[in-house]
Amino acid sequence: MLMISIPLATLLFSVWLAPSKRLWEIITTQSLIIAIMSTTWLMTQGVNPFLSSYFFIDEVSSPLLVLTCWLTAPTLLASQSKLSKEPLPRQRTYIFTIIMLQITTLLAFLADNMILFFIMFEATMIPTLIVITRWGAQKERMLAGTYLIFYTLFGSMALLTAMLYFHETFGTMSISLMKSFFINNTLTSCSLAWWAACLIAFLVKMPLYGVHLWLPKAHVEAPIAGSMILAGTLLKLGGYGILRINIFINDSFLPLAAPLIVFSLFGVLLSAILVSRQTDLKSLIAFSSVSHMGLVIAASVMKTEWSIAGSMILMVSHGLVSSALFCLANTSYERTNTRTLILLQGTQIIFPLTAAWWLLAALMNLALPPSPNFIGELSILTSLFQWSNLTLVMTGLGIIFTTAYSLYMFWASQREHLPSHLNFFPPMQTREHILLALHILPALLLMLKPTLMFK
Repeated sequence: MLMISIPLATLLFSVWLAPSKRLWEIITTQSLIIAIMSTTWLMTQGVNPFLSSYFFIDEVSSPLLVLTCWLTAPTLLASQSKLSKEPLPRQRTYIFTIIMLQITTLLAFLADNMILFFIMFEATMIPTLIVITRWGAQKERMLAGTYLIFYTLFGSMALLTAMLYFHETFGTMSISLMKSFFINNTLTSCSLAWWAACLIAFLVKMPLYGVHLWLPKAHVEAPIAGSMILAGTLLKLGGYGILRINIFINDSFLPLAAPLIVFSLFGVLLSAILVSRQTDLKSLIAFSSVSHMGLVIAASVMKTEWSIAGSMILMVSHGLVSSALFCLANTSYERTNTRTLILLQGTQIIFPLTAAWWLLAALMNLALPPSPNFIGELSILTSLFQWSNLTLVMTGLGIIFTTAYSLYMFWASQREHLPSHLNFFPPMQTREHILLALHILPALLLMLKPTLMFK
């Protein structure tokens, strides 16, 4: 724990003490060192999980902790070109807010007590809201912040009530302690309401189709760092929460999960169809996250070994690939000042290496074998077929539409003829290629040993 907490504390001080000329270089280097050090958490699963009486690491939290640390440096790299032109105090405040957001996310993944997890889960909203409303480029950023707050608060009040009721009944909210307990809940109207209250906050956070309207709004209005963190780590808090709350819910509630699984699979299909109709590039990538997270929801509530392993792999790989897609969208936006797909076509002629990054990210997004997305989706689909053969229809259609919109995204943004109004394109920078390599290369390396993402 000290190996990461001391560098993180140093990083917070460096934001205010680093000289202005070397601010971005120092902060990015420090965050990269922290990311490399955090990979040791993948090797210590189950050896000595308790860091203190309040924090612990196990096979569920360690891949998501490493993902959170890893995405901090790319987040700062992606923001550098635009933020470096702003006044120095504003740059320092921005970096400090991003780091605080990542620290609260890390503490949420580390928490052993569900009440502490809930506090950190909600604390992530404050820096997220600041980043969207203070640094968002569009005039509707305040509306996006309002959507985010009200959707989150709506689900969180029910979750807090459910946790307090559970603590009153069983006397503990410790995750590690509850693993050895046998909870015997009878199916009554009260227990049904409690089960729904436990899940609703995480379903909003994922988000489940139907309570997803805050996500495209937040992505479109947020700066690049906000979009990357939202897609990379904050959505994973929802999936992590469902996996954790499963410990407190015994198998007698599994019949209640059937409508939720069916609805989430319909959400995968409907959001995949919606993606095909998007004209805004960031909105398209945001809706694709809704489609992928629908599979994670269905897998998490099934509670089988294959489904939980598949949901972990899909969450980690989606965090890398989706964040890379937002970085690519930002490189186009910085040069054209538009996110409309019809105005972005033809850039493969000018930037062939960037088009190669686009192709790799699009192929991983559509789960091309043997990418981590494919391994995760295959594990989930195997579990779904074992649960019901009828899921073959919905998941098959979902895969077809996912392939269609991923290829459409690549074709619409890279192929065809270059629009005549785009006369000047600044060349791609080495910083941007490093940024994309930090996303794509780990995803490629995970193909060699996918068991790092689950045990």
